[in-house]
Amino acid sequence: MTRRWFGSVRSRATLAATLVVAVALLAAGAAVLLSLRSDLTGQAESEAASAARAVAVELSDGRPYDRLTGLDEDDRPVQIVDERGRVVAASEDLERVTGAGVDTARSRNSGGPAGGEADDDADDSDDANGSDGPDDDDPAPRGEVDSDTDFSTGTATIDGTTADYRFAAVEVEFEDRGKFTVYAGAPLAAERSAVGTATTAMLIGFPLLLAVVAGATWLVTRRALSPVEGIRREMAAITASEDLARRVPVPATHDEVARLALTTNETLAALESSVERQRRFVADASHELRSPIASLRTQLEVGAAHPELLDLDGAVTDTVRLQTLAADLLLLARLDAGERPGDARFDLGALAREHAEGRAGVTVTADEVPVAGSRAQVGRVLTNLLDNARRHARSAVTVGVRAEGEWAVVAVADDGDGVPEADRERIFERFVRLDEARSRDDGGAGLGLAIARDVAVRHGGTLTVGRAPAGGALFELRLPRAR
Repeated sequence: MTRRWFGSVRSRATLAATLVVAVALLAAGAAVLLSLRSDLTGQAESEAASAARAVAVELSDGRPYDRLTGLDEDDRPVQIVDERGRVVAASEDLERVTGAGVDTARSRNSGGPAGGEADDDADDSDDANGSDGPDDDDPAPRGEVDSDTDFSTGTATIDGTTADYRFAAVEVEFEDRGKFTVYAGAPLAAERSAVGTATTAMLIGFPLLLAVVAGATWLVTRRALSPVEGIRREMAAITASEDLARRVPVPATHDEVARLALTTNETLAALESSVERQRRFVADASHELRSPIASLRTQLEVGAAHPELLDLDGAVTDTVRLQTLAADLLLLARLDAGERPGDARFDLGALAREHAEGRAGVTVTADEVPVAGSRAQVGRVLTNLLDNARRHARSAVTVGVRAEGEWAVVAVADDGDGVPEADRERIFERFVRLDEARSRDDGGAGLGLAIARDVAVRHGGTLTVGRAPAGGALFELRLPRAR
């Protein structure tokens, strides 16, 4: 079921887009929450540090504990701890604290670093608080406030209410009393509330946004892929009807789908042309095979009935013609099937001299030019060109092999009537004869030049025909030179 559900491009595109957006949203949401929490925590640290330093400054001035202004705030816990870990002063309503030196707050907001611990005698208290007394003329010893501030997170219970706080710790050192640490806290309720609100909004908004993205992607891909479905249906209909003349619809979007449709139509056109060419080939081959087979059969039947009338020379001629035609058809079939020519190196000039040897009236002027490919197929091209030239020449055929830049060129010329300009491409088509009667008499089937051009193209070259200096036909075979 899952495989079928995600078997379409539309489903996979929707799933992929949704997953990408989900990952992006999660990353962005986490970054926002972390940034928000960091900012709010930093704000709380700033408030706590300001409060702790204000109390530390008052304490360093020798102010008694009960006159420290920072201990009077109801919503900000403050406590002072000496170097032995004892709470010497704390906010009035502070009942319990964690994360600020000691866990239990004990309020002793009397006396101070300058006046010592509290005393039950009112006069002593007044004296400690800097009121009238014999020590008024002596200045209270001042403490040194440390420039560093440490931070910690804990809880505090104020007037029965417990909450989270960010505590700042500032040290004050006196020469005669030692070190005191002032802890002041700033509430983290705003941070918790803001982060919780943002988290709730994301938990509600993210699924809705993902649903919108999934729906939009589904609709967009459905609309974008609808032409593809039209192409598929038409291709299925073409396959079922075997009518290669039909074409798929081309959408007016000028996008990749439109280009796909155009390419599909071009492929169908090429396939239609190939199939039509194969049909003509089969029909022409059948026609060409019918004549020598019928002639050979007639001669054999006559010979069987009247042995004295058997024309052995004619039977041999028809057999050779049939054998040559079968070899040509087999070579064309291999070429059409995409047979690779190979990469053997050989001397084109030597090959031309070899195929021209023993032919009357043929003059060869050949340089040594190396080429790569199938020696047998290139030799077949030279044989076909020489046979064609010798068939149409009056008296002489010339063959020249030379190097011309990156090309090896073979020029075969005769002194016959030449090829009319209008027919210079048509003669390379299969089963085409410009002189039907003479071609049949000489055993030609109109395949020699077609085979020659196909082999030249398979080797990366060309085969063209023009006018020779003597007035006849000039065939030029160009093949890439071997490196």
